[in-house]
Amino acid sequence: MLLTGETQGYYRDYERSPRNDIARALGSGFVYQGEASAHRDGQLRGEPSGDLAPTAFVNFLQNHDQIGNRAFGDRLASGANARAIEAGLAITLLAPAIPMLFMGEEWGSKAPFPFFCDFKGDLAEAVRKGRRSEYEWAYRKYGDDVPDPLALSTFQSAVPDWNARNVKDGQERLALVRELLAIRRREIIPRLAGAAFGGADAADNGRLTARWRMGDGATLGLLANLSDQTIAQSGKTAGAIIWGAETGDSIAPWSVSWRLEAR
Repeated sequence: MLLTGETQGYYRDYERSPRNDIARALGSGFVYQGEASAHRDGQLRGEPSGDLAPTAFVNFLQNHDQIGNRAFGDRLASGANARAIEAGLAITLLAPAIPMLFMGEEWGSKAPFPFFCDFKGDLAEAVRKGRRSEYEWAYRKYGDDVPDPLALSTFQSAVPDWNARNVKDGQERLALVRELLAIRRREIIPRLAGAAFGGADAADNGRLTARWRMGDGATLGLLANLSDQTIAQSGKTAGAIIWGAETGDSIAPWSVSWRLEAR
């Protein structure tokens, strides 16, 4: 929602305050803690989860459902700000929750991943009708341009563009992901056993902070600017930087820094 601004379908559940939703997920694991879901006609969703371990949750920016349930299967890289995506990766890959990357995300693949299947007869037709019913908004807007889930060409279009790893943008994104995963292996994974949520906050100007008590007693801290504008920063941030840059008196747009403060 924050990266694309979309509000159709189940994205309605996240149009309230995307940055606050991110803070809720980072601070207690799951966005919905018993609130009513607009997409589900007011049905209550979720329950308090902050007492669980951060490793009980899987974090991701996109997965096969989030992409495949879009009308054309387009990925974040096809429309979202590249700096915003990289900020999202820096948060996702270093937060204590288990991170997940969707195939090709590590190099910023733009290959679509539309919904496809290989059914026959009545089941095939039921899938076609079911998709049109569940995603009526998409078919109403795009009509027959929405890929047929039973067509071979739909499946073929979802094959990852492996050569994209070798172009400049692909190499740079892959290098970033590898760097973040190396830091995770070195600084985060050894401290995960016994880690606990410590809270998170989001401000209207885009400033996001979060903290976790790690298993060895250290405090892991996140400071980010999830906006297109430079924002002011006051006061000192405790701990040694493990990724990102010193912020000084201001925080650049879509910047992320991670710190560890020893016990």
